[in-house]
Formats: sequence, C-alpha cells, structure tokens
Amino acid sequence: MNKYDAIVVGAGNGGLTCAAWLAKEGKKVLLVERHNLPGGFATSFRRGRFEFEASLHELCGWGKNPGEGSVREIFEHLGVDKKLEMCDIPAAFRVITMNDEENMDVAMPFGVEAFISKMEEYVPGSRPSVEKFFELCRDIVKTTSYMGELDGKFDKDAIKNILGEHMNFVRLAGYTVNDVFNALNMPQKARDIMSAYWSYLGEPLNEMGFIHYASMVLSYIEGGAVIPKSRSHGMSSAILDSFESFGGEVWFNSHVEKLIMYDGAVKGIILDDGTRAYSDHVVCNCSPHSVFSTMIDKNDLPDAEIKRANARELGGRGFSMFLGLNKSPEELGINDHCWFIYSTSDTAKQYELMKRIETNDVQATVCLNMADADCSPEGTTVLYFTALYTENCWSSVSVKDYVKTKRFVADRMISNFEKYTGIKICDSIEEIEIATPMTYARYTNVPQGTIYGYRTAGWDGIVPRIMMEKMDEKIPGLRFTGGFGSMHMGYSATFASGMKTAQKTLADMNKKA
Repeated sequence: MNKYDAIVVGAGNGGLTCAAWLAKEGKKVLLVERHNLPGGFATSFRRGRFEFEASLHELCGWGKNPGEGSVREIFEHLGVDKKLEMCDIPAAFRVITMNDEENMDVAMPFGVEAFISKMEEYVPGSRPSVEKFFELCRDIVKTTSYMGELDGKFDKDAIKNILGEHMNFVRLAGYTVNDVFNALNMPQKARDIMSAYWSYLGEPLNEMGFIHYASMVLSYIEGGAVIPKSRSHGMSSAILDSFESFGGEVWFNSHVEKLIMYDGAVKGIILDDGTRAYSDHVVCNCSPHSVFSTMIDKNDLPDAEIKRANARELGGRGFSMFLGLNKSPEELGINDHCWFIYSTSDTAKQYELMKRIETNDVQATVCLNMADADCSPEGTTVLYFTALYTENCWSSVSVKDYVKTKRFVADRMISNFEKYTGIKICDSIEEIEIATPMTYARYTNVPQGTIYGYRTAGWDGIVPRIMMEKMDEKIPGLRFTGGFGSMHMGYSATFASGMKTAQKTLADMNKKA
C-alpha cells in the first residue's frame, strides 16, 4: 500500500518548499504534480532564440549576505542556496503616471537612506514623514517575526508581551496604508511614489492593511532584490533536487481527482487513473475553490468551509506579454529594470479602471537584461509586461474575439510603453507571446486566472488570517500552502508559506507520536 507520512499536492513554490522541509526532517513524503515539470508559475519557456521568465519580476528577501533575508534562510536550510546564481536588481523602480493632472515620472533606488534622500529631492520637506514610515515598517516586521514564532499560540504571556513591546502593531493593525499616510502628514507626491508597489499585492491603498504593505516595502527597499540567472525555473528545479536528495518521492503527470475522506478527515488521494496513496497529512498547493468543488464530496465539507470559500474574493487576474527584441538595451535606450506605468497615482481610481479590459492601462514592465546581461543572445533584449484585472472581465470575451482582444491589449501596452518612456520597441520585435487570464487558469488550474490568490482586504486581510489560522483549519488532515494559504501570493510569501505549513504539519505529527 502507498502509505506516506505526508502527501503534498502541487509542485509550486509552496508545495515544493513544504515537501522538501518535511523530507529533510526524515519524513516519508510524496509530491504529486499534474504537469511534467515542477514550479507552477515559477517556470520559464522558449520562443525562438529567447528564454522568457514566466512570472518573476524580482525576488525580495534574499539580503546581501548569507544568513540574511527570509528567502535565503529557507534556501540555506534546504541546501538550495548554493545551487543558484543570483543577479542583483540595479534599482528599485521607475513609476510613471499617464493621466493625472501632473504626470509623474520618478526613479527610485534601493537602500532606505538612499531612498529617503532621493524622495527628498523629488519632494522637498518629505524626509521626516518618510523616515517615520520606515521606522514603523521596521516595528511591524519585528512584531510579525515574533508572532510567527508564536505559531498561533496567543497565551497570556504572549498577549502581555505584544501589548508591552509591540504597541505599534496593535495600534496599526486595523489601519490602511492611506490611514498611515494621513497620520504621518506625508506630502501627496511622496505618497504617490510610496504607492508604486501596490500592484504587487493587488489591493488599493484605501483598503490594503498597512501591516501587509509595510512588510513588503521594507523587504524590497532595505534588502534589495535579485533574480536567479537560471530564471525562476532554476529555483523550482533546485528545491526539487533537494527534496529528492532527502528521500522524497515525486509523481509527475499525475492528476489528483479526489481526496480520500474517512470520518470527516482526509486520509489520502486518488488519481484520475485510480491510483491511491494514503496519509494522515495532505497539503494542497492549489486553491480551496478547486479542492472543495471537485476533490471532496459536498457531504464531507463542513458548512464553515463552504461559507468561507464562497465569501472570499479572488485577487487580480493576470495578463502578460513577453517580447524578444533584436536590439540591445543600449541601442534601444533602456536604462531601467522595472517600470510601473499607471493611469493615475490614485490607487482606488486605478483599481476601478482595472475592472474592465477597455479601461485598464496598467503595466508592470521588466527588462531582464538590466539584471542579467547574458539573459538573451548578444545584441538582443528581453522585455515582459504584466497587467492585473480586478474583475473577471475576460470571461465575457467570446471565442471568436479572443485573439483579437488579446492583441488589442498587447498593442496598447506597447504603445503606452513607447509613449511614456520614449523608448521605441515596436520595430524591433522578433518574438512575442501573450498570456491571458485564460492561459493562467488552464496552466495552473487557478480560478479565473488569478495570479494573486484571494484578496487580502477587510475581514480576509493578512492580520485576521494570521490570528484566525488555527481556528480556520476545519478538516483534519488537510492544509493549504502557497498563494492560497494565509500569507498571500508572491514568491517570498509562498516560500514562507511552504515552510510554515511544513512546521505545522510536523507539530501535528509529533502530537500523535
């Protein structure tokens, strides 16, 4: 009988990390993946003479030295860090707005002091409020690290410590990013610049919790960012290699059709060919929507799980365009790695515009050559563009109009990039590939093509998720990891989610031992 200590369904970042962590602890672990390769979103593909990065713009949490950075610590523990060559991202971002009364075009560096000084150049008098912003960010990160160590065990001593040593977290837990900007009296243009990263979380700043945004911004600006020379697929392959070296077993081309249920608890999996594997601990690196709607019979689902899944809102749906250009960055006049190009700096207005194909002009654009000069053949350039849709607007596109619509969006992206950066690329395109929300839904089996899991706003924000995590585990033997876990989408978050899920699973195993 195929009996395992743990079964992990899905070889995305969270599933890979969870499986490798458990295997390193000596557990017998089965990793099941429906594709023939690991990675999910974390992969690459070739068109002509170009290899395109499928999803990773930049990875934060790596730090400058061994032992620094949350992601590097995880990779060091799993023996993955030495298998990868990382390329430093040269600068934080360039942000451009297209339709504001006073259009913005600013470029910001990494490093907190350098960032604050550059902000003061753009917005004289902004230094005190921006310094205070980063002080608060450091306090928040300190507290979230402490809360992570508690693992949901908020006893009297923990609560006393939080109230005594971590009051900024307590005060700000219910505040949005805009609430904090207001409290700091931050000048409007400084707020607009500080808002640039918002699309990486997909929530407007009048709804996004400050705790969530603070952690991400500090990680990027203080620690910088990198990208693996071997693309994100190199990370996936390296973690898989470690997993197998620890004795883990992987089944590729294997689609889980059902979870085995007994007396209300998950006890294993059934593949679409009838193969069964058994375990008291099953971790799913896929959406609860998929699991609850197809893998578990309705009679076996607690009402609370159905209600919570139905109440949650999906995060941004992804659209990406990949360009291989037959000129070098120097020939094209490219000097930046990352551009955020928005219609407006007002994130609430921008969020509304992103609900419809016709009004969504957002793009986060990356030139990989600026971090890795050898990422494409000599004399060429790789650019990739990403947009988010905050409603399921692509579902209304007919089959007949699908190709025309995606080309319409791609053409508009290229036109806006050329207009607002001054860089001409249209006549240099050698290869082009376009991925719509339908592409992501088909390849990764995520509902509506979301690349951000569930929205993290209001009752389903990061703080409520962390506080309620233990109470939310309603089905014994089942956990979720990755982008649909408690920590949200994004590379750093999904690696951390995999680690945390493995640690919780180990704790459950130890209780039974």
